[in-house]
Amino acid sequence: MTRIRRLDALRGFAVCGIMVVNTWQHSGTQERLIEGFLQGRFYPIFSALFGVSFVLILRGSSRWMLLRRLLWLFCFGVIQHTFYPGEVLTDYAFWGALALLPASFLPGLAVLALGVAAVGVAIWQGGGAALIPGLLLVGMAIMELRPPGRLLPYAFVSSALLSGCLVWGWLSTGSWLLFTLSALSGAAAYATGFLLLPPFPPLERMGRMALTNYLSGTVVIALTHGPVWTVAGLTLAVQAAVSWWWLSAFRYGPLEWVWRCLTRLERVPNRRILQE
Repeated sequence: MTRIRRLDALRGFAVCGIMVVNTWQHSGTQERLIEGFLQGRFYPIFSALFGVSFVLILRGSSRWMLLRRLLWLFCFGVIQHTFYPGEVLTDYAFWGALALLPASFLPGLAVLALGVAAVGVAIWQGGGAALIPGLLLVGMAIMELRPPGRLLPYAFVSSALLSGCLVWGWLSTGSWLLFTLSALSGAAAYATGFLLLPPFPPLERMGRMALTNYLSGTVVIALTHGPVWTVAGLTLAVQAAVSWWWLSAFRYGPLEWVWRCLTRLERVPNRRILQE
């Protein structure tokens, strides 16, 4: 699979945001900052990037191998569900097989139309996990269509302004519809704004170990009770250090390597050689 380092970093950024939000959700505390400006902003980014990765993997693999990859991801999710019922890996695996695989036979514009329609229906139904299939398709379409980078500043400014207005409307009315729309537009603003920033290697390495970091983060959340920012901050600091150290010696994160071996039905070399 061809790696795009900026997208790895964006994935790492999303993993960090998800860790903060998940820690807050399981704490039972009130955090207006997290609720108004972080909640619901990062899993759309993560979902769209899953669709992007699907296209990249498909370019070097068969659809049967992708189906095996999704099957093993579902198994990871089932294991995670035993201690963390809010997991999304089973959703990604299910909709990856049901939506992304069939859509891989369609042209990019058709995939984009399907994705936008699915997101619209999900918003009408109340958002939440119902948004995942549409977001996966939108990410897939973006990778297929590859919009020019010169549009990023315009996308960032427009989505940031829209999100700000929708947050104000949600705070004024308490409307769940406005909250969902503000979260989606906020996700677009965070993603496009992040891609305009200079590269940040620690987040890139965290993104390359997204599965390991996501699963280990939920273990911490399930076992730990404490101040939200302390628990999330310490966990992310440790994950950043471990990701940097691990990927200096290995090509893939520990769970990423297991996933790759299971998918390929063979032991995949992982340790880096000195020349690298």
